[in-house]
Order: sequence, then structure tokens, then C-alpha cells
Amino acid sequence: MSELASLFAEHFTQLRQRYDAILAETQYDALQVYSGHTAVAFLDDRHYPFKINPHFNALLPASEAYAQSWVIYQPGHTPKAFIYLPDDYWHSYPPIGNDVWTDHFDVHVVTDLADMASVIACEGRVATIGELDSRHAQWPTGDINPELLLHRLHWHRAIKSPFEIACLAEANCIAARAHAAAATAFRDGESEFGIHIAYCKAAGQSEDVLPYDNLICINEHGAVLHYSRREHDVDSPRRSFLIDAGASYRGYCSDITRTYAASNGLFADVIAALDALQLEIVDKVRDGTAYLDLHRSTHAGICRILVDHGVFTCHAEEAFAKGLSETFFPHGLGHFLGLQVHDIGGQQTAYEGGRTPPPAEYPALRTTREIRQGQVLTIEPGIYFIDSLLAKLHASVHANLVDWQVVEFLRPYGGIRIEDDVVVTDGAPRNLSREAFAGLN
Repeated sequence: MSELASLFAEHFTQLRQRYDAILAETQYDALQVYSGHTAVAFLDDRHYPFKINPHFNALLPASEAYAQSWVIYQPGHTPKAFIYLPDDYWHSYPPIGNDVWTDHFDVHVVTDLADMASVIACEGRVATIGELDSRHAQWPTGDINPELLLHRLHWHRAIKSPFEIACLAEANCIAARAHAAAATAFRDGESEFGIHIAYCKAAGQSEDVLPYDNLICINEHGAVLHYSRREHDVDSPRRSFLIDAGASYRGYCSDITRTYAASNGLFADVIAALDALQLEIVDKVRDGTAYLDLHRSTHAGICRILVDHGVFTCHAEEAFAKGLSETFFPHGLGHFLGLQVHDIGGQQTAYEGGRTPPPAEYPALRTTREIRQGQVLTIEPGIYFIDSLLAKLHASVHANLVDWQVVEFLRPYGGIRIEDDVVVTDGAPRNLSREAFAGLN
């Protein structure tokens, strides 16, 4: 048995114990999980790219995604997988083959979708998880997406098994290889679109497979947090390059950001300082730590950087107390990572549900849960020169605490973000992204 297959066997045993307990607590006899289907474009016969239900992927992490398929889970029985592979000469479908998951399921191939409703039917009280529509109106779905069950599943998904961490590590390795190709393409003078193509080619993944739209930002485009236009023109002069891009492996995601300066100087120095701060924050990712404390530490560190490099004219402590860094770092420090890029449950209060919102001063913070062993988080501090936010600061009572000449010099560079994927352990954190980049050498 391969190492990955062995890890999956252990993972699936733990998963079954979890599902058995949750179904007993919520008084369900069976769980039906729908993989999802592709939506059709308005007034067209063309389908949008398929995005699998993460709950289906959690149980059945195949190398390729199966649409309109089902997993049936009943405690005490071998889980069943009904994979829809129609006899269709218009399209091609991924074969099942022998995979890490196949020995753990009673696998059935369904070629006619009209048969699916009858074959998935279960006795007793049934829960169904998935995005259903009118085609399922007469299906034996029972309770659809019951909150009490979903809250418990979402809470557990934050803790990753060794199998899941291995998948996330592989997704990081794929992305690191592609990041290196993208950096080379930038240095070779490629456009944003050309860099994106170089990334996809090196990753071996199309846009439909990537976990999110690549953010390829040259110069001031780095100040747009989710910039995705990908210009075809080559910018001149080329001052900076920010790339936020990931990869997928068996549905598990990586999410990595790097920023480069075209030449030495002040912007390159700020990148180096933020990189050092990012590693400092990563080292604080320990079991039992409050994520909000890490976020506050990051703001304090960004204040130090902006004082050291002439942006703020006051002491770092005063800048932090007055919230000046929020203009330059307006997003949260990071988020849970797993089968979704922004994995579910980051603000969940407890196993039974509830939501703990971020504090008023940091409304964009995605994670408010206590950090626990087994979680995988992104750590992604940034420093940006965003025109609309700079204008508000310039009009505020704190405008005199900023050297606007330095800001004006840095503004055409856009921004900086450094992001790694980090595993919480019983000691020092494991940085999957830095491991992946080190493995390229």
C-alpha cells in the first residue's frame, strides 16, 4: 500500500467514527451527500465550470471531480458511492480506476441519471447535504442541509488529519513550482496574462482546476486586493510584481502570495521587512493562541516597518494606538485552509454552532476561533498603497503623522503581500509553503 493510501485508510477510519457520532447526536439514520452539478449559462447551452461540494470531497477525495454523484453513509454499513458516468459521446468523464478511496466504498457506476433517485434511497430518517434544485423535487432527500448536522461537520473540518495535510503539502509543492515559473516570466518581461499562462503551464492545471482566480499584479495593480484583470499589455517601466495563486490536489487547496521588486531600493527594503515580520508571526502560530492576538501583533509590526522606512513620522506605538496601519493593511491576517480556500468554520463559536464576529476595529478578519493543533491557516500580512484609503487618511486628523512624499514615491508600486500555508502542531508550526519552495532548490 502506498503511503498516501495508508494515510487515507487511517483518515477514513477516523472520519467514520466522527460521522457515526454526529449522526447519532442529530438522530439521523443515513446521510446522503450530493457532489453537485454544473449550472447552465443564461440563454445558452454552455455550462459553467463544475465546483464540487466540499462535503462530498471530504468523504471521497478523488483525483478528479465527479458531478451528479452521491455518497450514501449509514453507520454500520460500508459507505456507498454512486458515480455518474453516462454513456455519452458528446463529453468525456474521468474513469474511476483504482484509487486511495476505492477500497473503502461499495462503488456503483450509474449511466442513466433517471436511475439515481431510486438507487440512493435509504430507510429511516435521512439527511442530505448538497446544493439541490428543482430536478430533485421528488427525490428521497429527507432533511436538506440541516444546520445542527452541518455545524458539527464544519467544526471538525478545521482539524486536518495526516492524510489531509499530505494533500495540502502536495498542493503547495505544485503551487511553488508554478510561482517560480511566474517569477521568471515577470523577469523575462511577460505581461500579466503571459505570466498567468506560464503559471498554469508549470502547475499543470487549467483555470477550472485552480482553487481560485490567480491574482497577477504588476505595479499599481498590487493595490487592488483581488485584482484579476490580467492585462495583455506589457507595463513599462516595471516596478513590482505581486502574485497570489494556488493549486489543487484531490480537492485540497494551497494559497500562496509573493511580491517582487524589479530593482533594489525602498520598495525592495519594505518587502524584505514584511517578509521578516511574516516569519515572525508564523512562529507564533501555536496551539491555544488567539488568532486575534496574531492579527494585532501584525498591525504592531507593520507600524514598526512603516516608521523604519519613513512612511510614519511618529513612534510605532503611537501609530498602532491611533490605528494608522489599518489604511495600509485593511484585510485580515488569514483564514482556514482545506477543501476550500477560505475553509468553513473560521468564525464558528462552538461545536453546536454560533458565530463569533470579528471586533469592530478589524471587520475583515475571517478567523476568530482559538488556534488548535491540526488546523491549517494562512498567514498573509500586507502593506498596500490604496488611493481611496490614502485619501481618507490624508483628510483625517492624523494626516500630519504621515510623510506624504514617501507615500507618493511608493504608491506606483501598488502593494506587498507575503502569504504561507501553516500547520498548527504540538510545537513549532509547520510552514508548508516555505517547505515547498525549499524543495525546488
